[in-house]
Amino acid sequence: MDKYIDKLNFDFPTNQQILKSISIIDTFKGKWNIVENRENNFLKELRKIATIESIGSSTRIEGAQITNEEIKILLDNIKVTELKTRDQQEVIGYYEVLEIIYENYESINITKNYILQLHQNLLKYSDKDDRHRGSYKNLSNKVVANYPDGNQRIIFETTEPHLVENEMNELIDWTNKNLKTNSLHPLIITGFFIYEFLSIHPFQDGNGRLSRLLTNLFLLKNDYLFILYVSFEKLIEQKKKIYYEVLIDGQKDRYSPNENINKWMLFFYNHWKN
Repeated sequence: MDKYIDKLNFDFPTNQQILKSISIIDTFKGKWNIVENRENNFLKELRKIATIESIGSSTRIEGAQITNEEIKILLDNIKVTELKTRDQQEVIGYYEVLEIIYENYESINITKNYILQLHQNLLKYSDKDDRHRGSYKNLSNKVVANYPDGNQRIIFETTEPHLVENEMNELIDWTNKNLKTNSLHPLIITGFFIYEFLSIHPFQDGNGRLSRLLTNLFLLKNDYLFILYVSFEKLIEQKKKIYYEVLIDGQKDRYSPNENINKWMLFFYNHWKN
């Protein structure tokens, strides 16, 4: 029994909207790949701009305070020994993993070891992450809201540490099986994998950034090459409030028959297809 299928059993209106969005994306993919084969200096410059926007947006979503111009200057003058601030450390870590994915996506498989290695590289320069980079979490990392009266409310339920290994193995196996058999559209698999990854929150830190890097990896491996020149991270940053709302909407019923990911899946296709 495929325990994930029920989550992908969308109602008719949602199913039609998803199919329409995927059709638009696939049409653009076909047209873009023709253009990309004629790569010129303009496309190279476009890729540089998109890279900076992706790094800036993805790190700012998680709280970094750094502008795209500051990132450009930093990348033009990288001196690892002088990465003094956490923002700088996160920027260079994200940049290096993004470049690894851009240059090696065909040979990077969706496996536990590769995901752990990407996480290791992502936090490579982060001083405070020495003890947990490249390893699944060993402490609970539920997301809570703090109220003035001192009360806390869990708004983002994540997998407990002792369950992470098993849940990640199941997700990775399911993903590879369905990608291999073409039983589901790769964009459906990608959107679902990212939702589950964020729900599990397998690492102590860096989950949001790694989820966006993995999105790049999935898209490139499935021939959506235009993502090299378009920053979907920027579009998420612009819609950050909705991004969290749709995640919370699904996760509020995590581990129950009522878990509904329709809003997340619609957001995933609609926020970057334009």
